[in-house]
Amino acid sequence: MVKVVEIALGDVVKLKKGHPCGANEWEITKLGMDIGMTCVGCGRKVRLMRYDFDRRFRGYIKRYHEEHPPEALTDES
Repeated sequence: MVKVVEIALGDVVKLKKGHPCGANEWEITKLGMDIGMTCVGCGRKVRLMRYDFDRRFRGYIKRYHEEHPPEALTDES
C-alpha cells in the first residue's frame, strides 16, 4: 500500500528519477486525480496519475506554505 503524500500548489518536490534535462526538481501546478508538475530546470510540464506520483515521491525541496505563511486573522470588533 502506498501512502498518500501531502502536497500543495507551489511545493517543489524530488522524484525517484530525474528529468532528461538533468534536473530533479518539480514544482506542483495542479492537484487532483492527476498531479501537474513543471520541471524547474527546463520548464517542461508533465502530469502523473496520483498513484504514480505517490510511488515516485522522494521528498520536499521546499514547501510553499513555509515561505508564504497565511495572513494573520484579525478581529475587527
